[in-house]
Amino acid sequence: RVSGRSPEKLLRRVAEVQRLGGGIVAVYNEDRIIPTLVAFGYPPEEARNFANDGCWEIIMPGKTCFSYAWIDLLLALQETLGVGSAAAAPAFADFDALFTAFERRVARHTAEVMNRGFGSLQPAPLVSLLAEDCIERARGYYDQGPRYSVLSPHASGLPDAANSLLVIRRLVFEEKRLTLPELVAILDNDWKDHEPLRRTIQSRFEFYGNDSSEADAMVQRVFNAFTGIVAPVRERFGILRPAGMSTFGREMSDFRKHRLATASGHRKGEILAANFSPTPGTDRQGPTAVIRSYCSVDFSRLPCGTALDLKLLPSSAAGEEGLNAMAGMIRAFVELGGIFMQLDVVDTAVLRDAQAHPEKYPNLSVRVSGLSARFATLDKN
Repeated sequence: RVSGRSPEKLLRRVAEVQRLGGGIVAVYNEDRIIPTLVAFGYPPEEARNFANDGCWEIIMPGKTCFSYAWIDLLLALQETLGVGSAAAAPAFADFDALFTAFERRVARHTAEVMNRGFGSLQPAPLVSLLAEDCIERARGYYDQGPRYSVLSPHASGLPDAANSLLVIRRLVFEEKRLTLPELVAILDNDWKDHEPLRRTIQSRFEFYGNDSSEADAMVQRVFNAFTGIVAPVRERFGILRPAGMSTFGREMSDFRKHRLATASGHRKGEILAANFSPTPGTDRQGPTAVIRSYCSVDFSRLPCGTALDLKLLPSSAAGEEGLNAMAGMIRAFVELGGIFMQLDVVDTAVLRDAQAHPEKYPNLSVRVSGLSARFATLDKN
């Protein structure tokens, strides 16, 4: 936990551990998180004691039963456009009309989460003894016994939805290079016979993660739409509903089953953005640009938090200069108003050797979508 008052000695020590790789130390920004929790309704003395639930989700430790439910924003956009549908692609007079329809679709998905109850008679006697208020209320941990029961709506796929909307606005509505039905047909066919256009999109556009004002503005628009839908319902059925953003690895598993080709130039089944990090291969201006894009949104609207995962080459973190650079990145992250950042120094050659010879690397740790694990214990997928 760092803030604008954290001494340089602490930031350098964190950087020293981070550049060993493995995701063992991650960074929370107290200056952003504590005021957000207080504004959400937690007492200041509890907000100052925040911790993570398991990966990075922000909770009140010892007093919270936490759960979350995801909303895939990329799926909502896919449905808005009619990609994968037998029906004709919908017509929109302009981009704002399309975005309004997308926002309604997101609201529909979010309502399904917000209207859920929370509670179970599943016995959990040990944790019920330890979580505050369960004894006083004579209710179990999973039956709203703890002081706070939380069901957090988590948006997934925001970078990819925003990138796709950016392409649609420019190519369809501004440049009129093709019609929306034509683009939908291309996506239905997974970019078959349109490789030049796909490559043009991927090389021409500056997407989220490059400190591009245009791309970041679209991310802000989608971010504000989702958080604006969630914010009016702080609590329902006695359960808190703080907004969050995550994928928790679903970009590699569950989401690949329903995600089709995207307007941002990706084919069906590709692994896309994790949590609130840029889509793989799209961040081309370095880690400082990624941090600036990530911090361009108003995180006071996201009480449950979100994660920025950054991977650095070992050469960029080497020596005294590398150490100073990493400590400076942490300081900048705090000053720009970020929430949570994981810096991971990854040596591809070492990871490939560890795949071939796991017995040589029993303690090599890597970050896996919110948690750290010993590399040799993971299967190839």
